Amino acid sequence: MAGFLQRASEWLAVLGALVLLAVATVAVVSIAGRWLVDAPITGDVELMQVACVVAIACFLPYCQWRGGHVRVEFFTQRTGPRLRGALDRLGHALLAAIMLLLAWRAGVGVAEMKAHGETTMVLGFPAWLMYLALVPGLLLSAAVALHAAVTDVQPERSEGAF
Repeated sequence: MAGFLQRASEWLAVLGALVLLAVATVAVVSIAGRWLVDAPITGDVELMQVACVVAIACFLPYCQWRGGHVRVEFFTQRTGPRLRGALDRLGHALLAAIMLLLAWRAGVGVAEMKAHGETTMVLGFPAWLMYLALVPGLLLSAAVALHAAVTDVQPERSEGAF
């Protein structure tokens, strides 16, 4: 299970990176078009907003797998390893619950937006597709956090990465 979660997290992060690369390309082309021929890409800001939200959702599971979420250890730095481990497992379980809640609410948003035919302002793009793109990252993030809580396998720490 751990191998699957790691590979899935890595592949989703690669997808997120490709989305960001695409949005950066859109930004460059739109800015160049605006500057050179006074013709930016219509809806460029809308596209960038959607793409950034999707990319962030894609990065969440990998961040959890690598232990890259912000941790405040001020109150636990002097506690013993057993208590710290228990608090870490509790934190992973809470994160899993929050990610499941967010995935559920995104799914509800998908259903409601699709039923009402909501679209984006400029492009008329179906708004429910944005929310649908969030669900896999949120669900995988929940699975990675739950795995860490249940198995007591702590995520790989990215010491000094930031």
